[in-house]
Amino acid sequence: MSVKNISNAQIVTAAQVHARNRRLFWLLSVGVLILGVLFSAMAQAQGSKIGFVNTERILRDSIPAKAAQTKIEAEFKKREDELQRLATNLRTLAQKFEKDAPVLSESDRNKRQRELANIDADIQRKRREFQEDFNRRRNEEFATIVEKANAAIKRIADQENYDVILQDAVTVNPRIDITDKVIQALGK
Repeated sequence: MSVKNISNAQIVTAAQVHARNRRLFWLLSVGVLILGVLFSAMAQAQGSKIGFVNTERILRDSIPAKAAQTKIEAEFKKREDELQRLATNLRTLAQKFEKDAPVLSESDRNKRQRELANIDADIQRKRREFQEDFNRRRNEEFATIVEKANAAIKRIADQENYDVILQDAVTVNPRIDITDKVIQALGK
C-alpha cells in the first residue's frame, strides 16, 4: 500500500497508542487489585495462613550470603587491585602528558594522545570484563543461596502449616513476614 492510499482513519498517532496503552495498563492494574482483594478475602474466610519472605534481605543479611560475598571479593581482589594500578598509571601518564604537551611537537603530542586513548580503552575493556565476571560469579553463588532459601521456606511452610508464602511483594504487613525465620534457618 502506498502512502497516498492511506486514509486518515488508518493513521494512528503515537498519542493515541500511548492513551490506549495507559487505559489497558489501568484496566489490568484494577483487575489485579480486584483479584488480590478477592484472594485475600477468600483466604481470610477460610482461615488460611499467609507468609511473606523478603529475598533481598536474605541475599544481603543471611550468613551464607555474607560468606559468599566475602569469598567472591577475595577471588576478585587481585584483578581489582590490578585495575586500580592500571588506572593510577594512566592518571600519572595523563598528568605527565599535560605537563609536557606545550613543548611537544604536534606529531609527538598526537602520538601520546593515541597511546593514552589506547590505554584508557584497554582499561575500560578490562573493567567491563571484570564486572561481567564478577556479576556472573555472584549470580552463581546467589543462585545456590536462593535454592537453599527456597528449601528452608518449604520446610517452614510445612512445619507451620502455611497455605501461601509470597516473595517480594510491594507492601507487606510485618505480622506475616517470616524472613527472619528463613535467615535463621539458613544460618544453621
